[in-house]
Amino acid sequence: MSTDLNAPRITREEVLANIRSEFYFTAADGVLGESQLGTAAATHTGLDQVTFCVLVLNNKTKVVGINYGAIDPLQHDPVKGREAAKENAIEQIWPLMGYQLRTAVQAFREAQ
Repeated sequence: MSTDLNAPRITREEVLANIRSEFYFTAADGVLGESQLGTAAATHTGLDQVTFCVLVLNNKTKVVGINYGAIDPLQHDPVKGREAAKENAIEQIWPLMGYQLRTAVQAFREAQ
């Protein structure tokens, strides 16, 4: 098996450039929305620590990252929760872009 160190690769910069927009909300936000619609009770504890990040990619694919918050609620930091949720969502992009690159490489090789 040969290793081609010059083979096409996906970089973190390419992954980040593929993000069109990002949205954040907590599970508490979702429960609040449901309670305003009358479909769920508004009281749940600790859900403000569960953070979701939805990334919309350039081709309009959506990926979701989740951070469940600190074990100790007193240690919870909403900013760190958002950062961790975003990193979790970014991890979902790598396999998608990898599949796209693998398809392009295969098509190129078959055309030769």
